[in-house]
Amino acid sequence: MVTHRSQLTIILGSPASGKTTLARRLAHERSWPCLCKDDVKEALFDALGTGDREWSRRLSEASFAVLARLARVQLGLGGSVIVEGNWRAAHAPLLAHALEAARARAVQIWCRAPPEEIWRRFTQRLRHPGHLDAEMPRAALESAAALAPSFLDLPAERLVFDSDAPDAYDVLMRTLEATAL
Repeated sequence: MVTHRSQLTIILGSPASGKTTLARRLAHERSWPCLCKDDVKEALFDALGTGDREWSRRLSEASFAVLARLARVQLGLGGSVIVEGNWRAAHAPLLAHALEAARARAVQIWCRAPPEEIWRRFTQRLRHPGHLDAEMPRAALESAAALAPSFLDLPAERLVFDSDAPDAYDVLMRTLEATAL
């Protein structure tokens, strides 16, 4: 008898690297809940208002806490869930708690694309004005995109997804299926 084990799929990477697109596609194909940081943050902007860069950062941190809590609930119910955002090392304890409480497995997928593609996507996307995207210097965005993958310190399979590669999604899906428990 095969026992189903809940899975937390963590999608992370720089802005405009394809995180949300990948998360939603995976969620659709697997019929799993998809929790995206910007969905939460934009609801907070609408409810609490927009502000300066510091206010945006505070709402980001609140959004990550909400995502981790909702993931913990979903995993605790025996389900699997996808969380997406520009997760950083400081967020690992939030997700570690969710994993430990549910004894779930985790997969981290780092999204990336060439810096010039990141800039093109960033300038063409339409997001809530509370994100203050117009204040993002091109050099800072391209520098972030050029960094090596920075996974969270969690027990998890670690995969890199090149979102601009033509067959990247198919390769990712084969890898996920091969590593499924």
